[in-house]
Amino acid sequence: MSIEPEQKINLLVLASHPIQYQTPFYKLLAKQEEINLKVLFCSDWGLKEYRDKGFGKKIKWDTHLLDGYKYGFLPNISPFPNPSTFWGLINPKIIEKLKTESHNILWIHGWAHCTNWLAIYAAKKYNIPVLLRSETNLLPKLPLWKSIIKKKILSGLFNKLNGFLAIGKYNEDFYKNYGVPEEKIFSVPYVVNNDFFISKAQELISKKEELKKKFNIPLNCPVILYSGKLIDAKQPILLLKAYKEILKNNNAILVFLGDGALREELKSYANNLQNVYFMGFRNQTELPEFYTIADIFVLPSKHEPWGLVVNEAMCFSLPIIISDKVGASGDLVKEGVNGFVFPHNDLNRLVENLNTLVSDADLRIEMGTKSFEMISQWSYKEGVEGVLRCLKSHS
Repeated sequence: MSIEPEQKINLLVLASHPIQYQTPFYKLLAKQEEINLKVLFCSDWGLKEYRDKGFGKKIKWDTHLLDGYKYGFLPNISPFPNPSTFWGLINPKIIEKLKTESHNILWIHGWAHCTNWLAIYAAKKYNIPVLLRSETNLLPKLPLWKSIIKKKILSGLFNKLNGFLAIGKYNEDFYKNYGVPEEKIFSVPYVVNNDFFISKAQELISKKEELKKKFNIPLNCPVILYSGKLIDAKQPILLLKAYKEILKNNNAILVFLGDGALREELKSYANNLQNVYFMGFRNQTELPEFYTIADIFVLPSKHEPWGLVVNEAMCFSLPIIISDKVGASGDLVKEGVNGFVFPHNDLNRLVENLNTLVSDADLRIEMGTKSFEMISQWSYKEGVEGVLRCLKSHS
């Protein structure tokens, strides 16, 4: 492919469905003078109310997902439409789009959908370079047989691709493990809408006590916040057990933000504990109030490709405690600097980390300040710069 310097790069993004973390990024990319961006969605999932299996309830996002960039929707012929399954997205129209429309580069998200493989096949046939962005890392331990099969399939796939947009250190390590040379990998950090969350943090900081009163939360104890689905993979029960232990030496409050299959089990376990609050699912625009009342953020998952709630919490200057199975731990949490990373199955270490922060208000402020400094350099701006570097390397 050859593009004249004065020409715009026609970048086609293939996405499963509109996602609240990705669409502001598309909006910013569309403003770049070097890029003519179009996003094709395989599904309108998320635009309407739907039942989220993890949260265990119907939800509808309260943010605008289609503003500020060109987009279209591909017909989905799957008999069981679902953006979470391989056969849930079958959009053969992508082949015609790549054949008949002018696209300099195709950007796909992962390989977990049938349509993505159709797109790779068509792009190769019509000499369109393909960029890949995924969340995958090497943190989960796979059985040997599965590791061998995965290596064979993905090594072959990656040989056909032209560029890799790494969301963080562990994602970059994953690509290298499958034989991708370093010169094909470009840093495009996994981010949230920092501008929104930081502006909300500044707006609400003076209202911390007022917000605690609003949610009937005691004023004089540090608040530990968990935000996410209440499911086994995220280990909320481990946090609850750790909270029970720290109450032996310290006073604290634990707030669970989210919903899911473990809600009733957690509530039953918490029956004999003081100051445990279950706030249920909260939409995007409701989250800032809860980050504002928090003093410590914890994500104890045993499997978490990234954990964008960590980014959000850091925008509110919170110290972070996360497990070593959370992908964000490779980039956003520096041990003893802005928080702690504990072995995912080590209750004692989690208790130790919590006790350290619960008992030391000055340390919480110091680490929270570091979190804010770090997340300020981990934004859509850095992501756009990474995409531009990648595109220019193919022009």
